[in-house]
Amino acid sequence: MKSKIHKYQKINILSMSKKLLLLLLISTVSFAQNANRKFIALTQKNGIATIKTNDGEYQIHFLSNKIVENSFVPKGQTNNLKSEAVILNNIPYAFQILKNGTYLSFGTEYITVLINKNPFQITYKDNSNLTLLSEKSGYTKVNDSTETLSFNLDKSESLYGGGARALGMNRRGNRLQLYNRAHYGYETKAELMNFCIPLVMSSKLYAVHFDNPAIGYLDLDSKKDNTLTYETSSGRKTYQVIVGDSWTDLVSNYTDLTGKQPLLPRWALGNFSSRFGYHSQEEVENTIKKFEENKIPVDAIILDLYWFGKTVKDTMGNLDWDKDNFPNPDKMIADLNTKGVKTILITEPFILTTSSKWQEAVAKNVLVTDKLGKPATWDFYFGNTSVVDIFKPEGKEWFWNVYKRLINQGVGGMWGDLGEPEVFPSKVITAGGKADEVHNIYGHNWAKLIAEGYKKDFPTQRPFILMRAGYSGSQRFGMVPWSGDVSRSWGGLQSQMEIALQMGMQGLGYMHSDLGGFAGDYFDNELYLRWLQYGVFNPIFRPHAQEDVASEVARKDVATMSKANKLVELRYQLMPYNYTLSFDNNQKGTPLMRPLLFEEPTLTTVSGTYFWGNDFLITPITKPGVTSTDIYFPKSSNWFDFYTGEKHLAGTTENVKVNAATIPTFVRGGSFIPMIATIQNTSSYSLANFNLHFYFDETVKNSSGKLYNDDGTTPNAFEKGQYEILNFNGNNNGKSLVVKIAAVTGKNYTSTEKNISVLIHNIKAKRIFVNGKEQLNKTFSEPLQVNVTATNGTQEIKIEY
Repeated sequence: MKSKIHKYQKINILSMSKKLLLLLLISTVSFAQNANRKFIALTQKNGIATIKTNDGEYQIHFLSNKIVENSFVPKGQTNNLKSEAVILNNIPYAFQILKNGTYLSFGTEYITVLINKNPFQITYKDNSNLTLLSEKSGYTKVNDSTETLSFNLDKSESLYGGGARALGMNRRGNRLQLYNRAHYGYETKAELMNFCIPLVMSSKLYAVHFDNPAIGYLDLDSKKDNTLTYETSSGRKTYQVIVGDSWTDLVSNYTDLTGKQPLLPRWALGNFSSRFGYHSQEEVENTIKKFEENKIPVDAIILDLYWFGKTVKDTMGNLDWDKDNFPNPDKMIADLNTKGVKTILITEPFILTTSSKWQEAVAKNVLVTDKLGKPATWDFYFGNTSVVDIFKPEGKEWFWNVYKRLINQGVGGMWGDLGEPEVFPSKVITAGGKADEVHNIYGHNWAKLIAEGYKKDFPTQRPFILMRAGYSGSQRFGMVPWSGDVSRSWGGLQSQMEIALQMGMQGLGYMHSDLGGFAGDYFDNELYLRWLQYGVFNPIFRPHAQEDVASEVARKDVATMSKANKLVELRYQLMPYNYTLSFDNNQKGTPLMRPLLFEEPTLTTVSGTYFWGNDFLITPITKPGVTSTDIYFPKSSNWFDFYTGEKHLAGTTENVKVNAATIPTFVRGGSFIPMIATIQNTSSYSLANFNLHFYFDETVKNSSGKLYNDDGTTPNAFEKGQYEILNFNGNNNGKSLVVKIAAVTGKNYTSTEKNISVLIHNIKAKRIFVNGKEQLNKTFSEPLQVNVTATNGTQEIKIEY
């Protein structure tokens, strides 16, 4: 087959040849690779460079101009081409191999692979000839149960990744176990949690993804010898090196590789009523009634395990309604849907031998097995159990039919719990491999099962899939991860920013926590409110806890309820801004929560202050009794207090006063923030009337922003042309400010008239013009309010100051 030039490769081959030749002439190799590995030959066919050595062969090819994949195949073995993580089309990417004495080189305009024949070594360089990393010993078989891939590190680079952990932002120096496992009641430190992702990201703006789901370890220079080592018990010896021009570009390229997150239904950005748990239909209905009576917005209620059983133990796997306590679930769900409230149900993959589904599951051969082919069973907290074999077609179909029945009843979302799986003995055999080979991808494939089922049987619905465990690329199945059973304590709150920021960098942009904390009966309204204040600027707003302490805003005491309700209302007022963040995450992979290092790479350890989208700077309060705190204001912009309007200069650190009602929240100078009035839930969402806040800063000459809108429910609405985007632009020449609002409408979308109150902060106006017409007798307030009606075309506001 003739090689084709990859769609990304828009480069001049001669220009690249000169660049690579120069690189060959000036490159030096500072570290030898495996001394026993000898270069034999290099060949190229169909876009794959095969490097034959005395102990095997490397197969190297480019997946894009910023991603290269390398697989080592030991002698006597064949390359396993199946990836659980990668979806980027493997289109042959043409390249030239340049030779210069003992060196071979090939690459793209962004990344180059340099081969030193003797001593043998593979090095990766960027487009400025900076060495990103190089193989140290490369592949090594340590013993019958351990294989490794090792690399040289720069002594100064910071490292991130490895999934969800509480270790500090810079994770260099840690040896990370790759075995999804819950950590009940953790606080400030959690070395092993539910999402173990074999991905390392460097402050040098590259990432290495080890494309193998088997259990193992990721050693981020724990021996202090400048070595990165991937250890595994079995499976592929494949990794991808990804480069980026910036952190946002690097994350975008990684999510090109592993998949972008589908846009969630808009209601998923609203308030959830959730606890462990609601024991009856009456309790569910009364809880929502309390939200309504107190005018507290709510979009969904989550039912924990009591929906299928009266007790915590011995009922898991029933997967059907307990009709004693939920006598008419169809009516309950229908009534809730009429109110605009979605019903979300917990499910687990464990089928207990005492459950009502056990005999059916055995008869239909849908369970994991032992070495004799019989259903494997073992004991854990909830009882004697087995697990659905979702890698087996029969198991996958059987499990999906459970969901299909519930969705047909009107259930609006699914909660998958214990999907690590929580207890999964090594003796277990699945259709996808032994337990230790598939352990880390069980939750991943469980989410895939549900996502694919929706596409097949409910193609007009966006799924909501809440999951406690996943793997590289789980975001492409719409997975909404949460940080597990965190302690209901100040220590529990303190670790949440790091976890969410790290997971967003690794593609899972909706990582969030049980607001208020889950584990324990610690009763502290200050802690509860501080956690919810953080939750306003979190991907998902979902208070949840054990039933010893009420988690729902509607079930707090009157004073706490009133304070918490203001936070819920703010969450809804920011819905246009937040939904636009979700759209950007869907299109580009950009996290909703972003660490400061995205703009200032030297801030490698900071997680206590972060960006919410591009335009908010947030500092959660994570200790009791705080009345002031030091905050660094990034040097890219001036910042304005969201609540008081006070200006803070770029690149400064200030001691800021803190009050009980809010956490420090600042808006970037020159930014546009669209907001709506409070609504009871998103079934009432409308842009017929909304506010557009513009934070004028005389030092900012040009500003831009946008608001994305669709029906909030249709899958792939943007790709189907069923959307509108309002683009906002500001131009400041020192004497006048011009703000323009222009709509872009998809080919299958009918836009409606919008009354927009443009609120311009920090400007002292002398004259105001709307679409060229001066506004006489105008009151110049702060903020300055100018009303426009947007239909088709561009609306223009000019302010002389």
